[in-house]
Amino acid sequence: DWEQNQPFPLKSWSAGELAKMPTYYIMDLAKNMAETVATEMPSAAHIAACQWLTDDELRVYSTEFNRTGFQGGLQWYRCMTDSTYSAELQLFSDRTIDVPSCFIAGNKDWGIYQKPGDLEKMQNTVCTKMHGCYLVDNAGHWVQQEQPETVSRLITEFLQARKSAQ
Repeated sequence: DWEQNQPFPLKSWSAGELAKMPTYYIMDLAKNMAETVATEMPSAAHIAACQWLTDDELRVYSTEFNRTGFQGGLQWYRCMTDSTYSAELQLFSDRTIDVPSCFIAGNKDWGIYQKPGDLEKMQNTVCTKMHGCYLVDNAGHWVQQEQPETVSRLITEFLQARKSAQ
């Protein structure tokens, strides 16, 4: 929904490259999340026109995150920036995923570009039975909510192809 959001692959996992991402990914130290996103907030009319997340659906997410917290959603970032966690992750550094796999993300999601080379490594090395990598047009981080028909179709096609291959 945010027209200025135009993700692109970063050249490296460095401060200079990470600074190219929107600040809601790498927040300014002195600002909280509400302050960070305030400068990018769309107009009330634009928000009201949002079709992919209804007020009722938003209320469910808000209620659950208030109940359970948001730690799980932030854990990846902790693992990437804290040597305590990154050392544990090294246990998996040469492992592969050896079951049929596919990857679906929105083409407006910065998440696929944060770690330079990881998307390609997943496709070419990590997933030894990769059967598709799909970047869904006009979808961001919440691809399954933003483009549910496309995501459902891709998953169904993936499963049907696997069933036919047996």
